[in-house]
Amino acid sequence: MDQQPPLSGRSDAELFVETSRNSPTPPEVAILLCTFNGYAFLKEQIDSFIAQTHQKWTLYISDDGSTDGTLALLENYQDLINAQRIQVFSGPRAGFAENFMSLVRNENIKADFFAFSDQDDIWFDNKLERSIRQLQSLPADLPALYCSRTRLIDENRRIIGFSPDFKRAPVFQNALIQSIAGANTMLLNGVARDLLNKTPHAMTIVAHDWLTYLLTTACGGNVIYDSEPTLDYRQHGGNVIGANSGFKERMIRIGKLIDGRFSRWSDSNVQILELLEGELTPLNRQILNDFKQGRQSSIFKRFRLMKKSGVYRQTLAGNISLILAICLNKI
Repeated sequence: MDQQPPLSGRSDAELFVETSRNSPTPPEVAILLCTFNGYAFLKEQIDSFIAQTHQKWTLYISDDGSTDGTLALLENYQDLINAQRIQVFSGPRAGFAENFMSLVRNENIKADFFAFSDQDDIWFDNKLERSIRQLQSLPADLPALYCSRTRLIDENRRIIGFSPDFKRAPVFQNALIQSIAGANTMLLNGVARDLLNKTPHAMTIVAHDWLTYLLTTACGGNVIYDSEPTLDYRQHGGNVIGANSGFKERMIRIGKLIDGRFSRWSDSNVQILELLEGELTPLNRQILNDFKQGRQSSIFKRFRLMKKSGVYRQTLAGNISLILAICLNKI
């Protein structure tokens, strides 16, 4: 399939080489992949890792109890490539978010950057190279996250669309109420990984991608949202989470708002932020406090505090649903 064009006149490979000259060795990337009965599409995903223009990576896989040919396929790749470059662990069998977090918390996994991966996508061959290049431009002592749009394909690899192209700044006021990109597009630095590691095991995690965006922005980190897709995001009946880009998906989200699920998700996220409050910047502690107080206030005070906090969603339709959530006290 055609790859997406580079961001400038020079190729990604040329820019990456130029950036890498300042480093004695290329950065090590840990690809964190969770599997569960993913045999049907897993080969194409792993082949897209092998085709990456950035080759210094190790694949760490947490399998949550597959009963199809997934484990046999992984063994074949270990024999084909190198058992040290493809390491397989037994997952916690407590849902997709906990499965990914088991890899984040694994002390044996060490790298300069960490990439989340689904089992059924296809990465563009410059995905790692492009992501690394952009993160290397940011301060290394602050949490940093790269994420992007995705190109949507069906089971037969036909292109069926793209994920939304968000234009507003990826900051804490947005992260409090919205996750803007899938984990399958994310690359994070070691400081951001350490932040995720501080999440207590007993806490309920709504989604690891949302949590990554939330903690990175809350603690003064930088987020790069790339409007150019970096992978083909396969849409099929087995998706745990789909693209959420159509009218039907918008109606489902409104239903989750009305039945209180969104409010419960906020409860979980706020509890994690409270436990890590010492890591937040002073400004973001104040924003969090206004948000918390607003959720517990009468309607007029609730609107005032939510406005003061500055929370927003990325689109007009999203902000209309936010106003509805504030009216119904479902935020």
